[in-house]
Amino acid sequence: MSAVVTPRRPAEQRRPVRPLAIESATLAVFATLHLTGTLRIGANTSYGAGVAEALICVALACGAAALARSPSRGRRTALFALGFAIFGFFVGLSFTVGSGDTIDLVYHAVMLPVLMVTAALVALSGRPSGSVHNSQKLT
Repeated sequence: MSAVVTPRRPAEQRRPVRPLAIESATLAVFATLHLTGTLRIGANTSYGAGVAEALICVALACGAAALARSPSRGRRTALFALGFAIFGFFVGLSFTVGSGDTIDLVYHAVMLPVLMVTAALVALSGRPSGSVHNSQKLT
C-alpha cells in the first residue's frame, strides 16, 4: 500500500485562516443569542442583529474556506468578507452604543479591531517575506 504525500503550505500562508474561522464562530454564537431573544437591544427584540451577524458569519466562513483552499486566490474573497464584516460591525456598533446590552457593546468594541488586524494579516499574507519591491531596488 502506498501513501500519497501532499506538500504542506508554508505556515505564513495558512495563518490567517484560523482567525477568520474563530471570528465566524463567535458570530454564530452571538447570532444565535440574538435570534433566540437571549440578547436584546434595549427592550426590543434583536432579530435584525441576529440576521446581520448570521450573514457576516457566513461571509467570514466563506472567506476562511476560500483562503484555506487557495491562499493566493482566496485572499480577495477573504478580504471582501472582512470588509463586509468590518462595515457590519460599524453599523452594529452604531445601534449598540445607544441601546444595547453591555456584552453587545464590549463584543463589538473588541471584535472591530480584531477584524481590522485580521484584514491586515490577510492582505500581507500574500507578499513573499523579505522581497524587495521594484521601487526599492538599488541599481
